[in-house]
Formats: sequence, C-alpha cells, structure tokens
Amino acid sequence: MANKEALRDLQKRLATRLQAAREQAPTRNWLAVEIAGHGFLLPLDQAGEIFPMSALQPVPHSQPWFLGVANLRGQLHGVVDLPAFLGLARPVARWSQEQGAREAGRLVAMNSSLQLNVALVVDRLLGLRNPADMVAGATPSPDTPHFIGQQVVDDKGRAWYELDLAALTADEAFLKIDA
Repeated sequence: MANKEALRDLQKRLATRLQAAREQAPTRNWLAVEIAGHGFLLPLDQAGEIFPMSALQPVPHSQPWFLGVANLRGQLHGVVDLPAFLGLARPVARWSQEQGAREAGRLVAMNSSLQLNVALVVDRLLGLRNPADMVAGATPSPDTPHFIGQQVVDDKGRAWYELDLAALTADEAFLKIDA
C-alpha cells in the first residue's frame, strides 16, 4: 500500500514539474566564438557541428570570402571566411594549405534545419553563453547587416554580437558566391 502512495506522489510531482517546464519561456543559449577579434554569439539551435579546419578545394570564379568546399563527415560544405564577408580586418592571415589547420581556427557548420551545407571559419571557440548572464548594449547602427542582432555585454565588460545564422543563410549577398 505504501508503494502505491509513493508512486502517486511521484506522479503528482512529475506532472507539476512538467507543467511548470511547459509554462516557462524557453531559454536561448549561444555558442560564443571570436572572429577577427570580435565576439559573436551563434544561437545553438542554428549552429551545427564543430570541425577542425580541413583541406579545402578552391572554387574558381567565386567571391574572395568563399574559401572553397570541404568534405565534412562525407558531405560537401561551402566554407565561408566570415570576417572577409563582413569586411572585418583580421589580425592573422587567411587560411592556406601551407599554413596548416592548427592555427587556422575551426569550422562551425550550420544546423541541418537551415538546409544549407555551409561552414563558417571562426578563429576561436569560447564556450557556451546564457542570455541571462548578459545585459543589453548599444543598439545596432543603421548600416549594420540585418543578420547581426543587438549588442550584449557580459559580466567582464566584453561586447558580443548575436549572429542570426538563419537570417545570414537567407541573405542575398551570402548566397551569391560567384564573382
């Protein structure tokens, strides 16, 4: 008899917790990366797998920011030099076959839900960030691309920019890789 009471009590507690979880607003977490000395936050639900820099096949007559294609887990992905696409000055030289993968950064693939096989070159991975740990910073200027969200500042005073990967993959300039 005591087991039935304990089971009912457990079921009530679980039902209460599930209901509270449904009513709570979903939290959005970010993957923090550094690109050309700037902090960017990639929404976890839009970012995919992270890869070491790998051999690239150049694509003739493509934009300078389109580095080529890479075989990532058996699928071809276009590789985009995001600082070059955004017009950011990079403190280190662009990746080349001779430079090697170790100091070249990482590739962050887009989530498969975005239906675009693209990987972005990032200089450094800086872990996960929670929006609750950030405060709003400056509002974007009118010339800021639509896929870069509001600036936020962490508890150490570092500025971060949310990069909406879904909006980036829909951007006409991003989709036009031919020169």
